[in-house]
Amino acid sequence: MRTRRTILAGLLGVVLGTGLGVGAVQAAGEAVPPPAQDWSFNGLFGTFDLASAQRGLQVYEQVCATCHGLYHLDYRHLADLGFSEEEVAAIAAQYTVMDGPDEDGEMFERPARASDSFVVPFANEQAARASNGGAYPVDLSLIVAARGGGADYLYAFLTGYEDAPDGEELPPGQHWNRYYPGHQIAMPNILLEGGTAYTDGTEATVAQQAWDVTNFLAWSSDPHMVERKEMGVRVILFLIVFTALMYAVKRKIWSDVDH
Repeated sequence: MRTRRTILAGLLGVVLGTGLGVGAVQAAGEAVPPPAQDWSFNGLFGTFDLASAQRGLQVYEQVCATCHGLYHLDYRHLADLGFSEEEVAAIAAQYTVMDGPDEDGEMFERPARASDSFVVPFANEQAARASNGGAYPVDLSLIVAARGGGADYLYAFLTGYEDAPDGEELPPGQHWNRYYPGHQIAMPNILLEGGTAYTDGTEATVAQQAWDVTNFLAWSSDPHMVERKEMGVRVILFLIVFTALMYAVKRKIWSDVDH
């Protein structure tokens, strides 16, 4: 599984070099390095901010899911974000999936279940391109792991839209982003003030939405990060104790030997 995710992340990284797969046109100019952020998941003992990641799921559902899918996540994985079984089932049931055949040999639609994969916005690549001016919106489930700069870049990108500087002419359909390499990109600014209806009452500023969805997509890129870190800490502690015991055994065995 780890090898498969690594390969997928590598392949996606090639695609993301074109700017989130939305038909970006790279102009002359260097990318501005994204500012480093203080993410809760950084460091040896870092963990995901579950409240922020849960809000990030809402940003994805209400804003990003119109174009982008999460191809490598099932709804049941949301239990790892702190959702109960009932909440996961309710989230899944908002969507419909094609199932079958039934006893008459017919395919049918039904509400999604926790065991289903996240419903994708388009039936196929051709439909996605037709709805996006020929561009193919990429899968977001691995974007933080695949994109250079990781979470710092994604947050900077989402908050980096601004007016083009004086003297810069944007081709039709292009937008100016401070942190995108070349600065010109076809993907518009999708985050607006109040653009997400947070259920916990958090004010949906652009910065807040960008922060939360970045937390969510960081989790989707590496949902087992906390387990892996915990295992690493346990292994290190075991090796420390084991080394101390072996040193004590060595001292005991060689204590009667005349050196």
